[in-house]
Amino acid sequence: MPRLIVGYVRVVDAINRRIGRLMMYSIFIMVGILLWSSISKTFFLPSLWTLEAAQFAMVAYYVLGGAYSIQLNANVRMDLFYGQWSPRTKAWFDACTIFFLIFFLGVLLYGGFESTQYSWEYNQRSRTAWRPYLWPIKAVMCLGFIMMILQALSEFFKDVARIRGQEI
Repeated sequence: MPRLIVGYVRVVDAINRRIGRLMMYSIFIMVGILLWSSISKTFFLPSLWTLEAAQFAMVAYYVLGGAYSIQLNANVRMDLFYGQWSPRTKAWFDACTIFFLIFFLGVLLYGGFESTQYSWEYNQRSRTAWRPYLWPIKAVMCLGFIMMILQALSEFFKDVARIRGQEI
């Protein structure tokens, strides 16, 4: 494989590994928010921001961890036939089907970018009592979609190398 592609794969994998490992620990942020919600409802006045903040934390956890999940092959598959195939056959199948994932993520990115741009231009806020701005979480979602597309391309290059009998 050309050095440019090998470099791309290593850089994208390293970035997504770091982001994914960081996002693994961000679950504690969401747990802390929900714990505070329970404490404040029991002993104080209920907080207005906790439910939505927990939702935003979960979205960030899920979307930013998506690329790391792709990298670890932690996605859900139908292993009826796939599990019995050789690594090279799996690489052929994955190299062909990765374009469906890239298309899907591209559609999500397009919609996410349009929605983020709208939120930014019109200072869109949530309709709850807390009324946070929505563009930050939408921008995080777009970043997650971009990182998943970059990781999907990295996986495609690794599959092509596997087909050629090489490993990256």
